[in-house]
Amino acid sequence: MEYRLLGLSGCAVSALALGTLTFGNETSEDDAFAQLDRFTAAGGTLIDTADVYADGRSEQIIGHWLASRADARERAVIATKARFPTADDPNGHGLSRRHLTAALDASLRRLGTETIDLYQLHGWDPLTPVEETLRFLDDAARAGKIGYAGLSNFLGYQLQKYVDLAGAHGLIRPVTVQPQYNLMARAVEWEIVPVCEAEGLGLLPWSPLASGWLTGKYRRGEPPGEGTRLSDEMDQGMRIWNERGHLERNWQILDAVRKVAEDRGASMSQVAIAWVLARPAVRSVILGARTLAQLEDNLAAGELSLAEDETRLLDAVSDPGAPDYPYGERGQTHRNRRISGGRF
Repeated sequence: MEYRLLGLSGCAVSALALGTLTFGNETSEDDAFAQLDRFTAAGGTLIDTADVYADGRSEQIIGHWLASRADARERAVIATKARFPTADDPNGHGLSRRHLTAALDASLRRLGTETIDLYQLHGWDPLTPVEETLRFLDDAARAGKIGYAGLSNFLGYQLQKYVDLAGAHGLIRPVTVQPQYNLMARAVEWEIVPVCEAEGLGLLPWSPLASGWLTGKYRRGEPPGEGTRLSDEMDQGMRIWNERGHLERNWQILDAVRKVAEDRGASMSQVAIAWVLARPAVRSVILGARTLAQLEDNLAAGELSLAEDETRLLDAVSDPGAPDYPYGERGQTHRNRRISGGRF
């Protein structure tokens, strides 16, 4: 297992992280324990969860596992998140000091730990001043309740605002950003990746397999069949199918991933994860396996290094194209124009 630093921090984490969205819902506690055991045996250290995953049961399962395994807490880097409603209360959501105080204490209890290594804001809150949230995070770090702070599902300008205000007020600075990032979802490359590169924020991509699409289980013209994730919740599944299944680009991506996988004797999942793992600013890719067999397959991606021609193929076929100004050709021309004699 490769290890990388968590943004500008000195904390090393495994290049593959274990996502636990399914724990307590699609994945039973026994099966979750098996995944956690296999992940750590492979050298994995970063375990990612959130207070809303299975209404807190995901955190509870991780807490039970930590308590039942000698020295597990010493090696594990625990990451969780808070933002969304956890109670029927007008203050039961958001990034206010009041909500985050209650949410953090509840997560600590469920996880059975004194410190959460990486505490992430699960989304932007337009109502709470950024300074209030940063001061809460800073106080939590000084109290020893969290080690580092991170952001998830934020826009580029929102990331920059947190970084700038943290620096201006001498408060805890975010070290990571957790966005959706995969061959079918590359919009983060326009704003979020550049901010991360400029400010030293580490990317922790979620959904590297695009909700299972990049495993090759879906076929052109065939709605999701039984046993697939999209078929489990048919209404949502058909919505996702209609969004992605009607785009020719997505089928071309799948064809390219399948070709690389066949040429390398690897699974399509491994190729897709390896592509994300090699992207700029990526520190750890969050695996979202429902079963131990899926996790076993995904872990092998850490040993797969794509050749330059394979990467070029995947880059080209998955290129979403430039949106309109300021990102398109005219916008890039203005942005890249050299300054001469003090004039553009």
